Amino acid sequence: MSDTRLERMRSRMQAALQPQELVLEDDSALHAGHAGAASGGGHYNVRIVSLQFEGLKLVTRHRLVYDSVHDMMHKEIHALAITALAPSEV
Repeated sequence: MSDTRLERMRSRMQAALQPQELVLEDDSALHAGHAGAASGGGHYNVRIVSLQFEGLKLVTRHRLVYDSVHDMMHKEIHALAITALAPSEV
């Protein structure tokens, strides 16, 4: 199931942000026993490089990433650590 979840997350981020780079990792196993893990939601890390982030503040970049997976948040995604960069910052 988590592979399907990762693929759905990846596909939504790609569609919304057309990233030049997208690395998505499932860190759920590192959080076993954590209270949020009981909900079935996973813990993920994403590194995303997109032209859409040029000139945007960090909080706005994060909002764009969260918006791309908004319907999965708090049900399938418990935590999402985001590194969002513009190409000029790589």
